[in-house]
Amino acid sequence: MSSFKIWMAQIRANFLVLAVFLTAIGLAYSALYQPGAFQWLHAVLIAAGVISAHISVNLFNELSDYSTKIDFHTRKTPFSGGSGILSGGNTKPGQVRAGAILSLLFSAAIGIYFTLTSHWSILLIAVIGAIAVVYYTNFLARYLLGEIFAGLALGSLVVIGAYIAMVASPGQPLREIVPAEVWLISIPPGILTFLLLLLNEFPDTEADREGGRRHIVIFFGKKIAAGIYTAGILATFAVIGILPLLGISSYWLYLALLPLPIGLKASHIALTHKGDNEKLLPAQGMNVITVLATDLLIAISVIIQL
Repeated sequence: MSSFKIWMAQIRANFLVLAVFLTAIGLAYSALYQPGAFQWLHAVLIAAGVISAHISVNLFNELSDYSTKIDFHTRKTPFSGGSGILSGGNTKPGQVRAGAILSLLFSAAIGIYFTLTSHWSILLIAVIGAIAVVYYTNFLARYLLGEIFAGLALGSLVVIGAYIAMVASPGQPLREIVPAEVWLISIPPGILTFLLLLLNEFPDTEADREGGRRHIVIFFGKKIAAGIYTAGILATFAVIGILPLLGISSYWLYLALLPLPIGLKASHIALTHKGDNEKLLPAQGMNVITVLATDLLIAISVIIQL
Protein backbone atom coordinates (compact mmCIF):
# COMPACT_ATOMS: atom_id res chain seq x y z
CA MET A 1 0.00 0.00 0.00
CA SER A 2 1.14 3.54 -0.72
CA SER A 3 1.55 5.98 2.15
CA PHE A 4 -1.55 7.83 0.99
CA LYS A 5 -3.71 4.69 1.04
CA ILE A 6 -2.29 3.71 4.42
CA TRP A 7 -3.25 7.02 5.98
CA MET A 8 -6.65 7.08 4.30
CA ALA A 9 -7.32 3.73 5.94
CA GLN A 10 -5.80 4.91 9.22
CA ILE A 11 -8.11 7.91 9.52
CA ARG A 12 -11.10 5.81 8.32
CA ALA A 13 -11.63 8.21 5.43
CA ASN A 14 -14.71 6.36 4.19
CA PHE A 15 -16.53 7.32 7.40
CA LEU A 16 -15.64 11.02 7.25
CA VAL A 17 -18.61 11.62 4.96
CA LEU A 18 -20.70 11.56 8.16
CA ALA A 19 -19.04 14.81 9.27
CA VAL A 20 -19.77 16.36 5.86
CA PHE A 21 -23.46 15.43 5.92
CA LEU A 22 -23.93 16.66 9.50
CA THR A 23 -22.29 19.98 8.68
CA ALA A 24 -24.46 20.24 5.56
CA ILE A 25 -27.61 20.08 7.69
CA GLY A 26 -26.57 23.03 9.84
CA LEU A 27 -25.33 25.04 6.86
CA ALA A 28 -28.51 24.36 4.88
CA TYR A 29 -30.66 25.62 7.72
CA SER A 30 -28.50 28.73 8.06
CA ALA A 31 -29.09 29.48 4.37
CA LEU A 32 -32.81 28.86 4.83
CA TYR A 33 -33.29 31.11 7.85
CA GLN A 34 -30.65 33.76 7.19
CA PRO A 35 -29.54 33.58 3.54
CA GLY A 36 -27.72 36.89 3.79
CA ALA A 37 -25.37 35.53 6.44
CA PHE A 38 -24.16 32.58 4.35
CA GLN A 39 -20.49 32.75 3.34
CA TRP A 40 -18.86 29.97 1.35
CA LEU A 41 -15.44 30.49 2.95
CA HIS A 42 -16.98 30.08 6.39
CA ALA A 43 -18.87 27.02 5.19
CA VAL A 44 -15.61 25.40 4.05
CA LEU A 45 -13.89 26.29 7.34
CA ILE A 46 -16.73 24.83 9.40
CA ALA A 47 -16.69 21.59 7.39
CA ALA A 48 -12.90 21.39 7.64
CA GLY A 49 -13.03 21.82 11.42
CA VAL A 50 -15.62 19.08 11.87
CA ILE A 51 -13.80 16.68 9.53
CA SER A 52 -10.51 17.35 11.30
CA ALA A 53 -12.09 16.61 14.69
CA HIS A 54 -13.50 13.37 13.28
CA ILE A 55 -10.04 12.41 12.01
CA SER A 56 -8.58 13.17 15.43
CA VAL A 57 -10.99 10.95 17.35
CA ASN A 58 -10.42 8.13 14.86
CA LEU A 59 -6.67 8.36 15.36
CA PHE A 60 -6.89 8.59 19.17
CA ASN A 61 -9.20 5.59 19.13
CA GLU A 62 -6.79 3.64 16.92
CA LEU A 63 -3.91 4.48 19.24
CA SER A 64 -5.85 3.38 22.33
CA ASP A 65 -6.99 0.13 20.72
CA TYR A 66 -3.37 -0.60 19.85
CA SER A 67 -1.98 0.14 23.32
CA THR A 68 -4.69 -1.87 25.10
CA LYS A 69 -4.23 -4.77 22.61
CA ILE A 70 -7.92 -4.58 21.62
CA ASP A 71 -6.92 -4.38 17.95
CA PHE A 72 -5.08 -7.68 18.23
CA HIS A 73 -8.20 -9.54 19.39
CA THR A 74 -10.92 -8.16 17.12
CA ARG A 75 -12.19 -9.54 13.84
CA LYS A 76 -11.79 -6.87 11.20
CA THR A 77 -14.95 -5.97 9.25
CA PRO A 78 -15.72 -2.95 7.05
CA PHE A 79 -17.61 -1.47 10.02
CA SER A 80 -15.82 -2.58 13.19
CA GLY A 81 -12.62 -4.04 14.57
CA GLY A 82 -10.39 -1.08 13.78
CA SER A 83 -8.43 -0.38 10.61
CA GLY A 84 -5.62 -2.83 11.37
CA ILE A 85 -3.09 -0.33 10.02
CA LEU A 86 -1.28 0.37 13.28
CA SER A 87 -1.49 -3.19 14.61
CA GLY A 88 -0.26 -4.42 11.22
CA GLY A 89 2.91 -2.36 11.55
CA ASN A 90 2.14 -0.01 8.65
CA THR A 91 2.41 3.05 10.88
CA LYS A 92 4.02 3.76 14.24
CA PRO A 93 2.31 4.94 17.47
CA GLY A 94 4.26 8.20 17.45
CA GLN A 95 3.06 9.01 13.95
CA VAL A 96 -0.56 8.28 14.84
CA ARG A 97 -0.32 10.34 18.04
CA ALA A 98 1.16 13.28 16.14
CA GLY A 99 -1.59 13.05 13.56
CA ALA A 100 -4.27 12.95 16.25
CA ILE A 101 -2.86 16.00 18.05
CA LEU A 102 -2.28 18.06 14.90
CA SER A 103 -5.77 17.41 13.54
CA LEU A 104 -7.27 18.30 16.94
CA LEU A 105 -5.26 21.54 17.08
CA PHE A 106 -6.39 22.44 13.56
CA SER A 107 -10.01 21.86 14.53
CA ALA A 108 -9.51 23.87 17.74
CA ALA A 109 -8.04 26.80 15.80
CA ILE A 110 -11.14 26.94 13.62
CA GLY A 111 -13.34 26.72 16.72
CA ILE A 112 -11.49 29.65 18.30
CA TYR A 113 -11.86 31.68 15.10
CA PHE A 114 -15.65 31.27 15.12
CA THR A 115 -15.79 31.89 18.87
CA LEU A 116 -14.21 35.30 18.25
CA THR A 117 -16.03 36.20 15.03
CA SER A 118 -19.40 34.54 15.60
CA HIS A 119 -20.49 33.60 19.12
CA TRP A 120 -19.16 32.47 22.51
CA SER A 121 -21.33 29.33 22.43
CA ILE A 122 -19.02 27.90 19.75
CA LEU A 123 -16.35 27.65 22.45
CA LEU A 124 -18.67 25.54 24.61
CA ILE A 125 -19.44 23.25 21.69
CA ALA A 126 -15.74 23.02 20.83
CA VAL A 127 -14.85 22.09 24.42
CA ILE A 128 -17.47 19.32 24.49
CA GLY A 129 -16.12 18.11 21.17
CA ALA A 130 -12.53 18.16 22.42
CA ILE A 131 -13.51 16.16 25.51
CA ALA A 132 -15.20 13.59 23.29
CA VAL A 133 -12.16 13.40 21.01
CA VAL A 134 -9.47 13.07 23.67
CA TYR A 135 -11.28 11.11 26.37
CA TYR A 136 -13.68 8.96 24.36
CA THR A 137 -11.68 5.71 24.37
CA ASN A 138 -9.74 5.94 27.63
CA PHE A 139 -12.50 7.38 29.82
CA LEU A 140 -15.95 7.87 28.29
CA ALA A 141 -16.14 4.37 26.78
CA ARG A 142 -15.27 2.93 30.20
CA TYR A 143 -18.15 4.62 32.02
CA LEU A 144 -21.16 4.19 29.69
CA LEU A 145 -20.66 7.68 28.26
CA GLY A 146 -19.01 6.93 24.93
CA GLU A 147 -22.13 6.52 22.83
CA ILE A 148 -23.81 9.56 24.41
CA PHE A 149 -20.86 11.88 23.83
CA ALA A 150 -20.47 10.55 20.29
CA GLY A 151 -24.11 11.36 19.58
CA LEU A 152 -23.62 14.86 20.93
CA ALA A 153 -20.19 15.74 19.59
CA LEU A 154 -20.53 14.06 16.18
CA GLY A 155 -24.26 14.48 15.83
CA SER A 156 -26.54 17.09 17.35
CA LEU A 157 -23.87 19.66 18.24
CA VAL A 158 -22.39 19.63 14.74
CA VAL A 159 -25.77 20.63 13.31
CA ILE A 160 -26.33 23.32 15.94
CA GLY A 161 -22.72 24.51 15.91
CA ALA A 162 -22.59 24.85 12.12
CA TYR A 163 -25.78 26.90 12.21
CA ILE A 164 -24.55 29.20 15.00
CA ALA A 165 -21.11 29.69 13.45
CA MET A 166 -22.69 30.78 10.18
CA VAL A 167 -25.44 33.14 11.38
CA ALA A 168 -24.57 34.45 14.86
CA SER A 169 -22.80 37.62 15.88
CA PRO A 170 -20.84 38.37 19.10
CA GLY A 171 -23.01 39.40 22.03
CA GLN A 172 -26.23 38.11 20.49
CA PRO A 173 -28.42 36.25 23.04
CA LEU A 174 -28.34 32.51 22.32
CA ARG A 175 -32.13 32.25 22.56
CA GLU A 176 -32.39 34.60 19.57
CA ILE A 177 -29.99 32.66 17.36
CA VAL A 178 -31.22 29.09 17.00
CA PRO A 179 -34.85 28.55 15.92
CA ALA A 180 -36.89 25.71 17.38
CA GLU A 181 -36.72 23.74 14.15
CA VAL A 182 -32.93 23.59 14.22
CA TRP A 183 -32.88 22.47 17.87
CA LEU A 184 -35.41 19.73 17.14
CA ILE A 185 -33.96 18.58 13.82
CA SER A 186 -30.59 18.07 15.52
CA ILE A 187 -32.10 15.23 17.57
CA PRO A 188 -32.29 12.56 14.81
CA PRO A 189 -28.64 13.00 13.70
CA GLY A 190 -27.55 12.73 17.34
CA ILE A 191 -29.47 9.51 17.85
CA LEU A 192 -28.20 8.10 14.57
CA THR A 193 -24.55 8.67 15.47
CA PHE A 194 -25.26 7.04 18.85
CA LEU A 195 -26.73 4.04 17.00
CA LEU A 196 -23.86 3.90 14.51
CA LEU A 197 -21.44 3.40 17.36
CA LEU A 198 -23.75 1.11 19.33
CA LEU A 199 -24.31 -1.54 16.68
CA ASN A 200 -20.64 -1.59 15.69
CA GLU A 201 -19.78 -2.48 19.30
CA PHE A 202 -21.57 -5.83 19.15
CA PRO A 203 -18.83 -7.84 17.36
CA ASP A 204 -16.05 -6.32 19.49
CA THR A 205 -17.72 -6.88 22.87
CA GLU A 206 -15.31 -9.48 24.26
CA ALA A 207 -12.18 -7.71 23.05
CA ASP A 208 -13.50 -4.40 24.40
CA ARG A 209 -14.24 -5.98 27.80
CA GLU A 210 -10.70 -7.39 28.00
CA GLY A 211 -9.38 -3.95 27.06
CA GLY A 212 -11.17 -2.31 29.99
CA ARG A 213 -14.13 -0.77 28.20
CA ARG A 214 -17.61 -0.71 29.70
CA HIS A 215 -19.95 0.48 27.01
CA ILE A 216 -23.68 -0.13 26.67
CA VAL A 217 -23.39 -3.55 25.01
CA ILE A 218 -21.04 -4.80 27.73
CA PHE A 219 -23.03 -3.32 30.61
CA PHE A 220 -26.56 -4.27 29.54
CA GLY A 221 -25.83 -7.27 27.36
CA LYS A 222 -26.60 -7.77 23.69
CA LYS A 223 -30.32 -8.48 24.15
CA ILE A 224 -31.08 -5.17 25.87
CA ALA A 225 -28.60 -3.32 23.65
CA ALA A 226 -30.44 -4.62 20.56
CA GLY A 227 -33.66 -3.31 22.10
CA ILE A 228 -32.03 0.07 22.69
CA TYR A 229 -30.90 0.12 19.07
CA THR A 230 -34.41 -0.63 17.84
CA ALA A 231 -35.92 2.02 20.11
CA GLY A 232 -33.40 4.52 18.75
CA ILE A 233 -34.37 3.78 15.15
CA LEU A 234 -38.06 4.24 15.99
CA ALA A 235 -37.37 7.46 17.92
CA THR A 236 -35.29 8.91 15.08
CA PHE A 237 -37.98 8.51 12.46
CA ALA A 238 -40.76 9.44 14.88
CA VAL A 239 -39.18 12.87 15.32
CA ILE A 240 -38.83 13.26 11.55
CA GLY A 241 -42.44 12.21 11.08
CA ILE A 242 -43.86 14.51 13.75
CA LEU A 243 -42.11 17.82 12.94
CA PRO A 244 -44.02 18.53 9.68
CA LEU A 245 -47.32 17.53 11.31
CA LEU A 246 -46.69 20.10 14.04
CA GLY A 247 -46.01 22.77 11.43
CA ILE A 248 -42.38 23.09 12.56
CA SER A 249 -40.76 21.68 9.43
CA SER A 250 -41.68 21.49 5.77
CA TYR A 251 -43.23 18.30 4.41
CA TRP A 252 -40.07 17.99 2.31
CA LEU A 253 -38.54 16.55 5.48
CA TYR A 254 -40.42 13.34 4.73
CA LEU A 255 -37.71 12.58 2.19
CA ALA A 256 -35.66 11.57 5.24
CA LEU A 257 -38.16 8.79 5.96
CA LEU A 258 -36.97 6.86 2.90
CA PRO A 259 -34.25 4.93 4.83
CA LEU A 260 -36.79 3.80 7.47
CA PRO A 261 -37.32 0.30 5.96
CA ILE A 262 -33.55 -0.26 5.96
CA GLY A 263 -33.34 0.81 9.61
CA LEU A 264 -36.22 -1.49 10.53
CA LYS A 265 -34.54 -4.40 8.72
CA ALA A 266 -31.30 -3.69 10.60
CA SER A 267 -33.27 -3.65 13.86
CA HIS A 268 -34.88 -6.99 13.06
CA ILE A 269 -31.50 -8.58 12.35
CA ALA A 270 -30.02 -7.07 15.53
CA LEU A 271 -32.89 -8.43 17.64
CA THR A 272 -32.76 -11.85 15.98
CA HIS A 273 -29.02 -12.39 15.52
CA LYS A 274 -27.48 -10.20 18.21
CA GLY A 275 -25.05 -12.94 19.25
CA ASP A 276 -24.03 -14.11 15.77
CA ASN A 277 -21.40 -11.78 14.33
CA GLU A 278 -21.62 -13.26 10.84
CA LYS A 279 -25.38 -12.80 10.60
CA LEU A 280 -25.15 -9.38 12.26
CA LEU A 281 -22.74 -8.07 9.60
CA PRO A 282 -25.49 -7.15 7.08
CA ALA A 283 -27.25 -5.15 9.80
CA GLN A 284 -24.06 -3.15 10.36
CA GLY A 285 -24.01 -2.25 6.67
CA MET A 286 -27.71 -1.34 6.75
CA ASN A 287 -27.05 0.77 9.83
CA VAL A 288 -24.37 2.79 8.04
CA ILE A 289 -26.70 3.32 5.07
CA THR A 290 -29.54 4.38 7.38
CA VAL A 291 -27.38 6.90 9.22
CA LEU A 292 -25.72 8.48 6.19
CA ALA A 293 -28.82 8.46 3.98
CA THR A 294 -31.04 9.99 6.65
CA ASP A 295 -28.55 12.78 7.44
CA LEU A 296 -28.07 13.50 3.73
CA LEU A 297 -31.80 13.54 3.01
CA ILE A 298 -32.44 15.93 5.91
CA ALA A 299 -29.93 18.32 4.33
CA ILE A 300 -31.45 17.85 0.86
CA SER A 301 -34.97 18.48 2.22
CA VAL A 302 -33.78 21.90 3.39
CA ILE A 303 -31.77 22.73 0.25
CA ILE A 304 -34.90 22.11 -1.86
CA GLN A 305 -36.60 24.93 0.04
CA LEU A 306 -33.90 27.52 -0.68
